[in-house]
Amino acid sequence: MIRIFKYLKPKEWIQAVISLVFIVVQVWLDLKLPDYMAEITQLVQTSDSEMSEIWKAGGYMLLCALGSLVSAILVGFFAARIASSFSQRLRSLLFNKVESFSMEEINRFSTSSLITRSTNDITQIQMLVTMGLQIIIKAPIMAVWAVTKIAGKGFEWTLATGVAVLILLVLVAFIMVFVLPKFRKMQTLTDNLTRVARENLTGLRVVRAYNAEDYQEQKFEKANEELTYTNLFTNRAMSVMMPVMSMIMSGLSLAIYWIGAYLINAAEATDRLTLFSNMVVFSSYAMQVIMAFLMLVMIFIMLPRASVSAKRVNEVLDTQPTIKDGHVTEGLQGLKGEVTFNHVSFKYPDAADYVIEDVSFTVKQGETIAFIGSTGSGKSTLINLVPRFFDVTEGEVLIDGVNVKEYSIESLNNKIGYVPQKAVMFKGTVSSNVAYGDNGSAGYNEDEVKRAVQIAQGADFVEKMDDGYNALISQGGTNVSGGQKQRLAIARAVCRKPEIYIFDDSFSALDYKTDRVLRSVLKKETAGVTSMIVAQRIGTIMDADQIIVLDEGKVVGNGTHKELLRDCDVYREIAMSQLSEEELIS
Repeated sequence: MIRIFKYLKPKEWIQAVISLVFIVVQVWLDLKLPDYMAEITQLVQTSDSEMSEIWKAGGYMLLCALGSLVSAILVGFFAARIASSFSQRLRSLLFNKVESFSMEEINRFSTSSLITRSTNDITQIQMLVTMGLQIIIKAPIMAVWAVTKIAGKGFEWTLATGVAVLILLVLVAFIMVFVLPKFRKMQTLTDNLTRVARENLTGLRVVRAYNAEDYQEQKFEKANEELTYTNLFTNRAMSVMMPVMSMIMSGLSLAIYWIGAYLINAAEATDRLTLFSNMVVFSSYAMQVIMAFLMLVMIFIMLPRASVSAKRVNEVLDTQPTIKDGHVTEGLQGLKGEVTFNHVSFKYPDAADYVIEDVSFTVKQGETIAFIGSTGSGKSTLINLVPRFFDVTEGEVLIDGVNVKEYSIESLNNKIGYVPQKAVMFKGTVSSNVAYGDNGSAGYNEDEVKRAVQIAQGADFVEKMDDGYNALISQGGTNVSGGQKQRLAIARAVCRKPEIYIFDDSFSALDYKTDRVLRSVLKKETAGVTSMIVAQRIGTIMDADQIIVLDEGKVVGNGTHKELLRDCDVYREIAMSQLSEEELIS
């Protein structure tokens, strides 16, 4: 828990110190009140006391109360300010950290867990900081100070207070043993609930298509009930605390006055006034001690969840990305858009078998290389090694003669126009999605956006939309079709003007005619740019300069369409399953 506070800035530590000063002032003023109360009691009981003296003591008492109020307000102000800025910084740090993660780290933490850590967990830490400055620091100071004040004012009263404190300690022990584990479990259950809800929302079409609403509802209800029952247990345990605390406070007051009445009745007449005054003071101070322990119990309620939350946030912030940033910004002189795989092998972390094994090829500037194979043959995995979504296990990947590991991430990404298997759209406009990232950082060029959309064969549907290129795209692109999303994703890559295009099965949602026209225009308009294509359809890759055939992660064929038809059985089987012999030869 303490490690999370290393992200506090110096000015926030200064504000915390100022808060501490005001907390000490507040406690001192609160503990002065019983002294003035005792003074007023003595003055009232003394026959020759002046009314002005009573007013004077009462005035000081009122000033102490007002001073305590002002101090409490100032402490609350600083606590809220520190907690808000701290939580804002943690959210930013967490977001930036996740952005630096490779797919290995993303897969280690589930998406739902990262969302919960960025929201719910940081909120728990914020609440602890807000309440902590006002309670964690105040409670011990008040308890110790109040105990020193009542020391020596009566053994019987001290014994009664000690019994009350002992009962409170038993309650705290009960919380520690039975309730804390449930608080720790709640964050994991919150993760699970978020995951189930997210799965249901993202897969809503599949859920409805298979009439699986009841099944999904049962999954959600199970996760919801687990969280609810845990919440109920902790809330019920806590709900018992307040009545017990109230009973202890009332019982202690009753015990102090009962003992006081007994002592006063048994004392000499000259000592009764002093005993009565001590009883009033002791009662007030004893209540302060009980209140201090009550505040500590509140902290014990909040601390477990905040501690678990801090641990979960630290897990993300302390994770070191496996993809290390290089320092090279440019390739070798005279090379541009050349990609070389040199005996590359890859297996996922902790996996026993290789997904890609001993793959070697070179594609030069302006050439098109395609990858084809059965499902699970490693096509997408291989192509994802170029932008370093994963790093190779063995061998090396070179771009322009330089190992991709030596490039800075920014420089490497600027060389690549990447179109993923699943087209991703962001909430915004057509233009903001096409001119995404560096292209749109300093204001995009409208002509370049239009040209990119035209090359991607998207101008026909974009210009028919309301507001055209300024038409709104909803989150995830739910207001456009799959084929339209794919064309906008391709336009995004074209708008970047990269050295290398990577198309990860990016033409699958297009009809054959649009596919052929798009590739023809793309080849003409982006001459001199290297293209790497993963495809399932033979028709998409027939014109490629080089085709790599993969089978179980190994290269079983490499050549042109005609060469592979002649020499590669795997390629011939795929081709014959999709096209007739006449279409293949033509």
